[in-house]
Amino acid sequence: MPLWLDLLRTPMAAPETRALCRMRRTWQGLCLSVALMVGFFPQIHAAIGRAAPCLAAALLVGAGLYTCLYLRRKNAADNAFLERAGEPG
Repeated sequence: MPLWLDLLRTPMAAPETRALCRMRRTWQGLCLSVALMVGFFPQIHAAIGRAAPCLAAALLVGAGLYTCLYLRRKNAADNAFLERAGEPG
């Protein structure tokens, strides 16, 4: 079988529900917040002082935990979709 035909037969991801869309946007917001915190840390540190490292740590931990939660729910939705479609998950 040609490669292009094999790629066409690859199952797609599950359609995104409103809840997963909301989770994805929240996750993207957390990632953007972490990036802004890292990029502007000197300015943030000058503005809020000793609380800046705590805020940065909280953002990193929150983003990491939320990433695990989002990926677990996204994979569960994809596997359920593939099972309904008759594909091996």
